[in-house]
Amino acid sequence: MTDYGPCEDWPVYWTCDVSTYSPELTGYAVSAATRVLWALSGRRFGQCEVTWRPCAEDCADPGAVPLWGWGTGYSTTPWDFYRLPYCAGACQGGCSCAYLSTIRLPDNVSRVVEVKLDGTPMVTGSYRLDGRSLIRTDGSAWPRCNNLALDDDQPGTWSVKVVVGEEVPDSGRLAMGELACEIAKAGTGADCRLPPGVTQLVRQGVTIQYPDMGQLLKDGRTGLYLVDLFLASENPDGLSRRGRVYNVDRVLRRQM
Repeated sequence: MTDYGPCEDWPVYWTCDVSTYSPELTGYAVSAATRVLWALSGRRFGQCEVTWRPCAEDCADPGAVPLWGWGTGYSTTPWDFYRLPYCAGACQGGCSCAYLSTIRLPDNVSRVVEVKLDGTPMVTGSYRLDGRSLIRTDGSAWPRCNNLALDDDQPGTWSVKVVVGEEVPDSGRLAMGELACEIAKAGTGADCRLPPGVTQLVRQGVTIQYPDMGQLLKDGRTGLYLVDLFLASENPDGLSRRGRVYNVDRVLRRQM
């Protein structure tokens, strides 16, 4: 799996009045809050539209290891490009009794936006998404070769445009509103609820304890109620990202 990063600002439900702030300031606050919450929630939320270019390492070799590539340089493990076997006679297990040309996408997707063959979008209904498998249902096979020297609007090319990432839940929108509000207040020099650097203040015999901001961030928390409620429910273990598996013997990937 890959961290695609927040491709756009998260939706926000404001928990304060921002009518007196400039659009520039609120824009900075939303952008900053997006980055913070994306990182603290395990880099799961926020959707990105990406285009993958399936290809084989050597189109002339029918036994070549297939690869994936996309615009900023991404590919996945060998043997993700395959065809479901044809079953002679009775069906057994999960085997299909009809020929189905299938590719396994390199990551989980929310939906397929468009598939292009030779620069032309395929008709909706000529393929379907089953989990991470993109299955061609019009009776033809996916092309083995892909001319990566050309853009995907040219003959001899094909591409799969998808949306990856999880949609931001309502709790995340409220967390965005709370955090962006406090960032905007801090940007104007006004008092805000972001924990200060001090941990204890004594004034006129009264001792005030503040949370240790460094420890809070280390624990994946901010000291803000709605923000920490969202983080506790969606990332209770404070993971920095999704788990990954590395194979030191894997074939080097095409960088695009």
